[in-house]
Amino acid sequence: MLNMARLGRRVAAGCLLSLVLCTGNATAYPPTGPPPGPGYEWICFGNICQWMLVGEKTTTTEPTEPGTPGTHGKTTSVECKFRGALVPCVDPELGSWSNSHQCYMKREEPQPPPGDERWQGHTDGSVWACTREQGYDQGRHIVTEWVWLPGRPDTVVIDPMTLVYEAIAEMQLAPPQIETAPSAGQIGLVNMPVWMWVTKSENTWGPIVRSASVPGLSVTATAQVKAIDWSMGDGTTVRCEGPGTPYDKSMGVKFSPTCGHRYVKTSHKLPNCKYPVTAVAQWDITWESTLGDNGQISMTQQAATQLRIGEAVPVLVDPNGGGTVAPAAGEC
Repeated sequence: MLNMARLGRRVAAGCLLSLVLCTGNATAYPPTGPPPGPGYEWICFGNICQWMLVGEKTTTTEPTEPGTPGTHGKTTSVECKFRGALVPCVDPELGSWSNSHQCYMKREEPQPPPGDERWQGHTDGSVWACTREQGYDQGRHIVTEWVWLPGRPDTVVIDPMTLVYEAIAEMQLAPPQIETAPSAGQIGLVNMPVWMWVTKSENTWGPIVRSASVPGLSVTATAQVKAIDWSMGDGTTVRCEGPGTPYDKSMGVKFSPTCGHRYVKTSHKLPNCKYPVTAVAQWDITWESTLGDNGQISMTQQAATQLRIGEAVPVLVDPNGGGTVAPAAGEC
């Protein structure tokens, strides 16, 4: 049988249990400390990683016939079996188990080009990788076949959270598109206003809605940024509940009405003579399933820039008509 502990876990570095969106392709390990409970494994879907219950036996709720008084569903036991032996219902690399196909099913991404033999002559539906371990007499090895299906396979999903994270992965949440005035290529002044804002799009601000489903179960997730935490590089964090107000020259030297900052020291002693600025978008993600379950997840995405802050330089005028004299230039 496939052993989940033996298979590698592709996890983005720095992922925390409750509020991160994993990014990149770096290999790392689950967070320090024990799992939340028996049967939990560190599972990744795309770039989303989380502790999930992946026990060998699970229960699903199926709707009863319409009009049945006093009932909302019945509970049945579902087991994932390979040749009669229990196997994990979810594998972080190979997908979810299908009892009818006797393999782990995962949709091919990207899909094969039109005319590829894996389509078996079809032009609709999807091509799925069907992976199992076999060859016990001659050594165990992984075998993958490609299966065309008009819809999704009868894979077993042990709880709605599996589909929740598939839906979140489909959102492709991105770092905030940050803007500042002065911008990264300009020089601001001590005690003068700094404006911060973000350009909104569906996957950088929301709201964005995605769904994921298998036969008998579907979830819908909705994501929206609730605030941006700006780390200004001088020890100050500015929390802006909205996207901020874009700066326009007609606003002069006014302070931002929604999201701004004021530096009291120059940046000339810092590396590159600039303050490192980081904007962390706080995402709220709510979800609900067709089984009546619902919940909320917090995640973050961040972007960075640098701001150079100087001070007004006085110009000395020679009263004898010798021209102007400026102070000696500093490090920046």
